[in-house]
Amino acid sequence: MHNGDESLADLLGGRRAALDSVVPVVGFAGGWLAGGRSIALGAGIAVLAGAAVAAWRLRQRRAPAATVVSLLLVCLGAIVALHTGRAEDFFLVRLLTNAASALAWAGSILVRWPFLGLIVGTVLGQKARWRRDPPLLRAYQAASWVWVGQYLVRLLIFVPLWWAGQVTWLATAQAVLTWPLVAGCLTASWWVLRRALPPEHPGLRNPVPAPSDAGVSGP
Repeated sequence: MHNGDESLADLLGGRRAALDSVVPVVGFAGGWLAGGRSIALGAGIAVLAGAAVAAWRLRQRRAPAATVVSLLLVCLGAIVALHTGRAEDFFLVRLLTNAASALAWAGSILVRWPFLGLIVGTVLGQKARWRRDPPLLRAYQAASWVWVGQYLVRLLIFVPLWWAGQVTWLATAQAVLTWPLVAGCLTASWWVLRRALPPEHPGLRNPVPAPSDAGVSGP
């Protein structure tokens, strides 16, 4: 595998996305505590913080779709907490999205359309050409299991805290663990990718079609 290939962290910009997701959570917990456990104040600060982060990222023209989705999740979390009157329910949407993500990533592996391949292939402008490279497809499948594990780890940590109504600990865990967990996932999945590919493989940017597909033009 070419040593000049970028790492997954380089390709996917995981650090920026992870840090951005922490800001509204810290804002919610800070407002909730400062307002004498006021869900309204915490929700308001979280939405304002999320909007500020989104405006900054959109101004930089970085991942506009992901930025908008992140802001919508913050707003939905605020609405749920205000509706139920339980501050810990601000985190409920995040718990559900993590559970759904774990199932979706596992499903993508089983149907041989691993999400990691789809994401990296899109970033590299390859469309689905990587799927006609059997070793690369298998490598993406193996590395995608690391991402399933990431979501399960989050659930193992956050669900008991949510169940116990530990708002401050939920915010703390999200702030402390988000970037290290994403960094660990990126590093581990990159290691799995490199180990799964044959030494002579030219790398992620250069899918090698199977002999029977060599003469078939890609989508």
